Amino acid sequence: MKVFVQVPCLNEEATLATVLGSVPRQIDGVDEVELLVIDDGSTDRTGEIAREFGAHVLRHDRTMGLATSFRDGLDYALAHGADIVVNTDGDNQYPQDRIGDLVAPILRGEADIVIGDRQTHKIAHFSPFKKAMQRFGSWVVNKAAGTDLPDAASGFRAYSKFAIYRLNVITQFSYCMETIIQAGNKRLAIASVAVDTNPKTRESRLFSSSLEHMMKSAQAILRSYIMFRPWTIFMSLGALFGLIGVFPYVRYLVLVATGDQGNHFQSLLLGAVFVMGAFLSLALGVLSDLLKTNRTLHEQALERLKEQQYGPALPASPTSRRD
Repeated sequence: MKVFVQVPCLNEEATLATVLGSVPRQIDGVDEVELLVIDDGSTDRTGEIAREFGAHVLRHDRTMGLATSFRDGLDYALAHGADIVVNTDGDNQYPQDRIGDLVAPILRGEADIVIGDRQTHKIAHFSPFKKAMQRFGSWVVNKAAGTDLPDAASGFRAYSKFAIYRLNVITQFSYCMETIIQAGNKRLAIASVAVDTNPKTRESRLFSSSLEHMMKSAQAILRSYIMFRPWTIFMSLGALFGLIGVFPYVRYLVLVATGDQGNHFQSLLLGAVFVMGAFLSLALGVLSDLLKTNRTLHEQALERLKEQQYGPALPASPTSRRD
């Protein structure tokens, strides 16, 4: 059993040594623990420090973003024999000594993915607004994924080989919420482990403001939800537009029945616009559902290809099943 601990980094020379030095090199039930640093175009000594700790270094010549670094790290780890991949951050936000606790449910066959719950209500440097938004964001993701996770935005995670085969990261922003929605809709077993975060070392580099973070997160959630449940979105829109479109026609019929001979062309036109929107929503729903079917077939083929390339991987528990 080989565990890869991957650390996506961008100019993390100030904290990387602390992160790598605190990663446990022996874990019960694990034969090997390997370090992997994804150097996302750093201009400081990030890569040099990683090599000093004996880590594998995967370098991007220019900054590609967190999601791309995460995806490239998974591919590299699989190619080098990983059975479990743990993801942590280079800013030392997460307690690396809890990596064994993240891995344990996978080793016991209880989970395919384990997420470190940061217990955001206890983080001192989070404002009340940010804590509320974290709770709300987790609630939205749980609704979209059919899960019950307290901290959907946490990047401190462990993935089994089976889970990695099933997940496909396509976003350019952050993989955290997208992978939960995929995992939930693909019936992967997800567990959560409460952890206490380390003191803050720097500001986030993923976004410049809370508003930007909210907008990008909402975009990623909506896109992922449409990918897996297009009928829910477009049927709801169709029903809403159709219901609104009926009212102008009802109003017109009532006015005619009561002898009002005025010009009510505006009502008919407004109703026609909304009814047309309802039909367009239904058409988009059909097309999206066909695309979903096509994407599912492609993902299944990609999963088989990964199994041929990296070897088979069994699900952690009976709750993890192939669709």
